[in-house]
Amino acid sequence: MAPTRTRDVFLEQAAQCEGRSELYTGLLRSWSDDPVAAELVGPDPAWDAPLRLIAGLHYLVLGGEASWDDPLVGHAEFLRDFVATRGVQTNEVQRSWILVPLLLRVAQRMRAETFDLVELGPSAGLNLVWDRYRYRYKAGAWGREDAILSFDGEERRPIPGGLLELDLTVRGRIGIDRSPIDVTTEDGARLLRSFVWAGQERRMERLDRAIEALRQDPPRLVTGDFVEELPRVLAAQPRDGLTVVFQTASFGYIGDEGRARVRAVLEQAGGERRLAFISTGKPRDPEEHCWGLRLVYWPGGEREFAGHADFHGAWLQWEL
Repeated sequence: MAPTRTRDVFLEQAAQCEGRSELYTGLLRSWSDDPVAAELVGPDPAWDAPLRLIAGLHYLVLGGEASWDDPLVGHAEFLRDFVATRGVQTNEVQRSWILVPLLLRVAQRMRAETFDLVELGPSAGLNLVWDRYRYRYKAGAWGREDAILSFDGEERRPIPGGLLELDLTVRGRIGIDRSPIDVTTEDGARLLRSFVWAGQERRMERLDRAIEALRQDPPRLVTGDFVEELPRVLAAQPRDGLTVVFQTASFGYIGDEGRARVRAVLEQAGGERRLAFISTGKPRDPEEHCWGLRLVYWPGGEREFAGHADFHGAWLQWEL
């Protein structure tokens, strides 16, 4: 039997899958008492270790190298390495649907028609190419009419129609990630697909179309800790326009000290250039299970609270 701590981690993830994936719920429950699974995730596993293990098996299934009912011991060497070296990489492109109103609000507030983008923790960079998609809101649509991928969602409080009348051009786009995924390669695309839950066909199709759009002109991805690399990346950005830095999940992985360091870097850079920061984080009410959407503008460091949104971009409540 697995140690109590390991068993609890697997059962907690199984509970998160309850009602959303019968396959994943069953596997994670069975692995909670599997000594091989316990060995693969190591002693005192992190909360996401079961997700990395199931993604590793999915990676093999996608390649025709395994079946879901295979005993873990038959793939132990590969899975041990996968769990140890691969962080969870969802790169949920539906988040672009909540990102667009925030970017349009920055353009409106800063009176900008062109800007340079820097994403913190972009994974493969699918949300860095947000302007290649099409978006539908209650007040209208925004984006390329010939886009191969379009989005909509639930607007609990609609965005202003005036935002959708703005035109934007992205001049440059760069992301900083400890382990960026190169989806211009088949192995990279397969790796990203492995973190999509098996059976979520609509989500998988959305991912495949986003990969196709990205491959038309991939953004630049820098390998490194964005807390450490951000000063250098910002210093290399053009100073004749607006730079927009954004993050849509990565702050949850760097702790209070890391977040404070990023904000200090932005504050310093904002004293020397036009800069905006878009960040998702804790909601106003800590009891709510969603993101709060925040904007900061420099020079001046003025702040706005734009509303709330679902973690994966399924709904948006605009409050500006």
